[in-house]
Amino acid sequence: MKIKLSLIIILIFLFAGTNAQLFISKGKIEYEVKSDFKKTMGDNTFYDQLKDKLPRFKTGVFTLTFADDKSIYRFDHWGEPKLPDFMTRGEDEDNYYYDYSSGKFDRQKNVYGTNINVADSIPKLNWKLENENRIIAGFNCRKAVAILFDSVYVFAFYTEEITLTGGPGSFQGLPGTIMGVTIPRLYTSWIATKLTVNGIDVSEIRPVTTKKMITMTEFKSIIKERTSDWYSPDDPEQAEEARQQKDRFIWETLL
Repeated sequence: MKIKLSLIIILIFLFAGTNAQLFISKGKIEYEVKSDFKKTMGDNTFYDQLKDKLPRFKTGVFTLTFADDKSIYRFDHWGEPKLPDFMTRGEDEDNYYYDYSSGKFDRQKNVYGTNINVADSIPKLNWKLENENRIIAGFNCRKAVAILFDSVYVFAFYTEEITLTGGPGSFQGLPGTIMGVTIPRLYTSWIATKLTVNGIDVSEIRPVTTKKMITMTEFKSIIKERTSDWYSPDDPEQAEEARQQKDRFIWETLL
């Protein structure tokens, strides 16, 4: 009887072990960030002359390193085919640091060749969960939708198998890690391609070191001021195109 009982206990533990879900709290995720470059350029005489000579998509690879409820998201390298330097300059200096245990973040954003450093409380995004799933980088992910800037739809897929409540860039606030994001109005997507859990250098997860930090409210004021004289032609169609270009610039900068 004791032998039978022991066998039952062993079988229970084996069954539980094979069906237990693995939760990951430390690692590095690689994201492919792709923008439809020709659509984001819009109708512009200067860019029209270049369109046929440029690839359709601008592709960059960024990494999200995380551990102990902290993360750092930053540029890694440009994908192929490469674009001229003046079309990518500054983006490789952007980085985002989040401390979810304290509810604080700071970021470095390059605007017109100048690095601006922002430190503030982590904003809350109003996500709506949907019953749609997708496999991304080997993880089962659930869909969520949010609206930014009053009218910009964000479609995300997150996994609860990775415990960090963050994701690429400023996307966060879901019950797991965001593995995919699409913003149609920016013609841009962020897709996780792989996760590394061994040999993670946690020392790189650190805030921006600078003497001058501003709040998110101050940052928005600066962007509003710097775009106040944005070119607006007299022709109605061109004026609408200029307005859309301005909106996209502001959204991309504040994200």
